[in-house]
Amino acid sequence: MTTSETDSLWIRAMPAVFVLIWSTGFIVARYGMPHAPPMTFLAWRYALSIAAFGAWIALARVPWPRERAQWGHLALTGVLMHAGYLGGVWAAVKAGMGAGLSALIVGLQPVLTAVWLSATGGRVTPRQWLGLLLGLVGLVLVVWHKFGHGGPSDSATPLNLAYAVGALLAITVGTLYQKRHVRPCDVRTANTVQLGAALLVTLPLALLEAEPMHWNAQSAGAMAWSVLGLTLGGSSLLYLLIQRGAAASVTSLMYLVPPCTAVLAWVLFGEPITPTTLAGTALTALGVALVVRGGR
Repeated sequence: MTTSETDSLWIRAMPAVFVLIWSTGFIVARYGMPHAPPMTFLAWRYALSIAAFGAWIALARVPWPRERAQWGHLALTGVLMHAGYLGGVWAAVKAGMGAGLSALIVGLQPVLTAVWLSATGGRVTPRQWLGLLLGLVGLVLVVWHKFGHGGPSDSATPLNLAYAVGALLAITVGTLYQKRHVRPCDVRTANTVQLGAALLVTLPLALLEAEPMHWNAQSAGAMAWSVLGLTLGGSSLLYLLIQRGAAASVTSLMYLVPPCTAVLAWVLFGEPITPTTLAGTALTALGVALVVRGGR
């Protein structure tokens, strides 16, 4: 296999790899959240990720963005897509929202993105609208059985709803802003700038948290995967996908995250997968296929 064929194969595999990695976010939260407050955990995650990226950049001698405006654009997307999105999701879960409801709210991103693109003159085809609708219905089927189970831990309150909706708005605006304003540059330096901005915003909030960080095997494992898998892997892939694809097509991949999370939870924790979950997963996959193919 030639180098060009290998590169082409990797490019085609990027969406599937991204969905698999991104789906582990709630799994990590289940392992790490009982042992740390959300902002403290995220501040450690950002700091360790910056250190890892810094070593990688130094070894590879990767160039940094040259224009001051690009630093500002990257910093703003970092605040939105790291501090805003992750901070909102983790705070919502910590405040008592169940994983199913939080996944459903954040999973509305493709619809919100399509509505914004349509309202601002962007082209969203009828086939893509159909795919977005099917994906939303499939997503609801996947997470619906989680509602009402688990007692108070699955309840919705004005506070945790505000956190989750804030996370939805943050990643939607961040994705659209990055696609429009951030020029292609090396993903390692771009991520480092984004993480630095997210750390500056998150650290003061972490210092206000009264609950201490408890380091043990679970929290250390959750932190290691958060840094190496979710940040260095997942966030880098999201950056590359946004640069390569249309916004509606890329964000439609988020529909696949809750179904994939359900499968991972079944494998790791024995959580049951119902026929409704399987039907929702198939419907979601069909919807994403329509959005992606309709955008080409």
